[in-house]
Amino acid sequence: MTKRIVGKLFKSGLFVSIIMLLLGAAMSAAPAAAETRIRMASTTSTQNSGLFDYLLPIFQKKTGIHIDVVAVGTGAAIEIGKRGDADVVFVHAKEQELKALKEGYFVNRHDVMYNDFVIIGPPNDPAKIKGMKSATEAFRKIAESGSPFVSRGDKSGTNTKELAIWKKTGIDPKGRTWYLDAGQGMEKTQRIANEKRAYTLTDRGTWLATKDYDKLDMVIVLEGDPVLFNQYGVMAVNPEKYKEVKFKEAMEFVNWIISKEGQATVAAYKDKHGNALFIPNAN
Repeated sequence: MTKRIVGKLFKSGLFVSIIMLLLGAAMSAAPAAAETRIRMASTTSTQNSGLFDYLLPIFQKKTGIHIDVVAVGTGAAIEIGKRGDADVVFVHAKEQELKALKEGYFVNRHDVMYNDFVIIGPPNDPAKIKGMKSATEAFRKIAESGSPFVSRGDKSGTNTKELAIWKKTGIDPKGRTWYLDAGQGMEKTQRIANEKRAYTLTDRGTWLATKDYDKLDMVIVLEGDPVLFNQYGVMAVNPEKYKEVKFKEAMEFVNWIISKEGQATVAAYKDKHGNALFIPNAN
């Protein structure tokens, strides 16, 4: 009797439909495969520029690896890596990077790309530095004129470069009435400088990506000084120091970003006016 009923159900197609429904329910109930995720400590300049929004989905599509970015100043990003709280670090303060590499916290560091820093300020240029070639002399004129200057003050790569320029002038700006220590990322620092009608040092990538969106009434007043060169590098957290890091996946990103494909992807990222925000130079 049972065989006869099953036979009738099979012939009617109802049996096959029931089996398909049961299989579908089983597949829905099965847990989905875990997504591979790694953590990257990086800078606000790479984040604010929009580079990661463009770059990382391409990498994820190719490898299946999702990267969660923690965007802070370079100094803080390196410290996150040194604690083992990231798998890979992508920053722009080469001396600090090489020091941490030598200390054994990171491995496989590579240059990735560069752009440059620029000094921006109000269009009326109260310190009269537009047209100057030396960032050091421009900083000196800002100090001598008492024109307001906003510093990131966050131990970032940009802040490190700014302080190095002040050191060359022989002037310590901290505590001066015209010097504001913002303690913020690059985009917010630009906004504060705009509100205060002040000068600041910014990376060209963030400037190009945000000046229109943030409606900044500011202009580049100095660019082109070789001292304003801005190198970015990537390095993996040392797995011998932190066994829990996802070293294999981190190295997939490192190897991709320095490959021909990764470098071409960096080169292809431009602002809406067609300006390249970063120039690839992996070696």
